[in-house]
Amino acid sequence: MIEIDVEYTVEFLMRLLNTRSPSGLTDRAIDLVAEEFNKLGIRFTKTRKGGLLATIDGQDKSWCRALSGHVDTLGAMVKEVKSNGRLKFSQVGGYTMHSVEGEYCTIEASNGALYTGTILSVKASSHVWRDLDKFERSLENMEIRLDERVSTAKEVEALGICVGDFVCFDPRAQVTPSGFVKSRHLDDKAGVAIMLGAAKFFCGAERPARTTYFYVSNYEEVGHGASYGIPEDAEELIAVDMGAIGEGQSTDEFTVSICAKDSTGPYDLKLRKHLTSLAKECGIGHKVDIYPYYGSDASAALRAGANLRACVIGPGVDASHSYERTHKDAIANTCRLLVAYLRS
Repeated sequence: MIEIDVEYTVEFLMRLLNTRSPSGLTDRAIDLVAEEFNKLGIRFTKTRKGGLLATIDGQDKSWCRALSGHVDTLGAMVKEVKSNGRLKFSQVGGYTMHSVEGEYCTIEASNGALYTGTILSVKASSHVWRDLDKFERSLENMEIRLDERVSTAKEVEALGICVGDFVCFDPRAQVTPSGFVKSRHLDDKAGVAIMLGAAKFFCGAERPARTTYFYVSNYEEVGHGASYGIPEDAEELIAVDMGAIGEGQSTDEFTVSICAKDSTGPYDLKLRKHLTSLAKECGIGHKVDIYPYYGSDASAALRAGANLRACVIGPGVDASHSYERTHKDAIANTCRLLVAYLRS
């Protein structure tokens, strides 16, 4: 069994989950990851786009590999300050309204102030409106109730809140005694934490077989995360992202998911077979799956013209793009497969 530091990975994951970072507001999360690479003694640079690229030299420097994960998450922006002092919002990333109804959030005002609120239907009280179960939860029918004594647009604007301010969903991150990790934004902060866990493994005497890039992207949830940033000399790319769980899927919360195909098409067969073979040889719990409504940093890189072989692996995550959950076992199995791959 490949011995990896699961507790380190989960502890870093919790810190990352509690760092607000919707797409477009990711500097704090990128800085947190950069600080961790620095602690591990791993060199890194930042891209103009705001991503981060770390490098570990391999035993063989004649060709290189890359791993990618993203710190950006779902969120929202203030679309309108309503006359009653509530906020209309515009989505950042793809999610349904029922998955965020009742969620606590934080608004980052343009003046730097932070304000809390709750995402609600415009008809939230069952004591006032009838047939609420039939009321459509559409973007037009949702609003943010601020935790401030405001009842007019002018009062809200006096706080410094205006159109374009970011809305960050509270992660509610926790680890249960039974080993479950539940939080918003496990997609893909779990993947980034796992990359750090694999990087830590190679901070001792052992080097990866090939020089390896660790790319942390910051726009994946809006479709163009790793469209730039993967070095041109990388011949393979593994996107470390979540495996989606549901009816008809083989992925579960305890194994590493290996994605054969998503909405953009099949991933590289040779690389996928290599990963599956390594998982079997090393006794790593794994599942191969297909995700019809899924995209990744690997697909973004390929669409942008990257000349490399690509695949996606990640821990199985329940209730994706909602209040998500995985298990320490899935995190450990994904990290072990990454280490096995980087050794090979």
